[in-house]
Amino acid sequence: MSGGQVEHGEVRMLIGGELGHGADGAQFANLNPADETVLGYTSDASPADFDRAIAAARNAFDNTEWRNDHKLRAQCLRQLHEAVVSEREALRAELIAEAGAPVLMTTMAQLDWPLAENFLYPAELIDQFPWVRDLPDGTLMGLNSRRRVTKEAVGVVAAIVPWNFPFEVTSSKIAQALATGNTVILKPSPDTPWNATRLGRLVVEHTDIPPGVFNVVPCSNNKVAEMLLTDPRIDMVSFTGSTAVGKHIVELSAPTLKRTFLELGGKSAMVALPDADAATVAATASFMMMHSGQGCGLTMRILLPQSRYGELVDAVTDAVKLVPYGDPTDPATIAGPLINQRQHDRVLNYIESGRLQGAKITVGGGRPAHLDKGFYVEPTVFRDVDNSMKIAREEIFGPVLTAIPYRDIDDAVSIANDSEYGLAGAVLSENPDAASRVAQRIRAGSIMINGAMSYGADCPFGGYKQSGIGRQNGVEGFEQYLETKAIATPQ
Repeated sequence: MSGGQVEHGEVRMLIGGELGHGADGAQFANLNPADETVLGYTSDASPADFDRAIAAARNAFDNTEWRNDHKLRAQCLRQLHEAVVSEREALRAELIAEAGAPVLMTTMAQLDWPLAENFLYPAELIDQFPWVRDLPDGTLMGLNSRRRVTKEAVGVVAAIVPWNFPFEVTSSKIAQALATGNTVILKPSPDTPWNATRLGRLVVEHTDIPPGVFNVVPCSNNKVAEMLLTDPRIDMVSFTGSTAVGKHIVELSAPTLKRTFLELGGKSAMVALPDADAATVAATASFMMMHSGQGCGLTMRILLPQSRYGELVDAVTDAVKLVPYGDPTDPATIAGPLINQRQHDRVLNYIESGRLQGAKITVGGGRPAHLDKGFYVEPTVFRDVDNSMKIAREEIFGPVLTAIPYRDIDDAVSIANDSEYGLAGAVLSENPDAASRVAQRIRAGSIMINGAMSYGADCPFGGYKQSGIGRQNGVEGFEQYLETKAIATPQ
């Protein structure tokens, strides 16, 4: 078993325009989740390194023309796009190795989809965006005033990204933050640091981004990285990850009232209406096993009509039995390893809780007997699940589908919305109008109808309720990195 051959990743962090090692020389291991071998090492940022990065980003924002030079920002984003494209295949191998991403997934949301748009869309939006808006003239206290509203950068942005889709999330965050004139400190997950440190090197070698505008500080110690949440020189935190960590970020950043963008967890529901085609339900459910269920927007709750429950559970079970899983370098693989031992144990504990609460496993349910290395869990389906069960309420972030029966459409909508999350959802039906009506009733940030996807750099993504605050991508994502200023001048 192998996670594939990959060149040694970029060890150095980027601070103030210079690539280098941490102040104390510390490094941490980058582990291959497919075979548990050490791929290599990455510089481990210390408090002194974070202080330098924050100071560099603050200085670049306050004392350069970056925030005002629209032409330079667009040029730099296009340069970065071209640089990443030039190393696409090396980056692909890197994502397969450090994230355990199946090669098939890298042709989609892991790499090729975001690379096609994430840098270029905000670069184009710089020229199209209404940076200044005139209001009607006003008269108060006998003085005639000309009024306008302007948009300008928030300031220094701390971008904190997860391990599941690291390049996709990173490119979304940094491209929109830079396009809007902010300076950025990128803190990658210690499980997947090399795609981020690669970007740091490409910025230095291939772009005109001024020193300090973009910084990369990998760190294995979250307590040290919390400087990004408490330091008053940071103006905004842009975070993607779990809801629990999102709440912690809000608590720590509250004393300085930092703006926060939080794209958090989900427990999304796929509602199969009574007329849904069994083969479509099965295929859609089995595709949720992509990347072993390590996606916040995946619909891991499957809501099935009671009148067809047994038939549809059997169809889903048969489809999941055929899901190719294992070596992420195999082009046929859909489900690779989980990211680390901690996540592997966590998913198995959830499976055990489902058993203890009375749900029945129709396929999977443990570690594959034939894979003695790597953090693998079999694609698993539970039937006879009640929405009050732990496996139906909490985000497992593993290859575990829960099949929940419903009585009628109102009951299906009620179950779908009976969650602290509201990130995504799906509706399947032979009647598109009926599916659309149900989609409108689901309290979630994005809904797929019959497999259609809204994904794209131009489309806002985020959630309701405890799935987050704000939106990533689209005009909405662009605007959240901007402040609004009203200016009045005498006529």
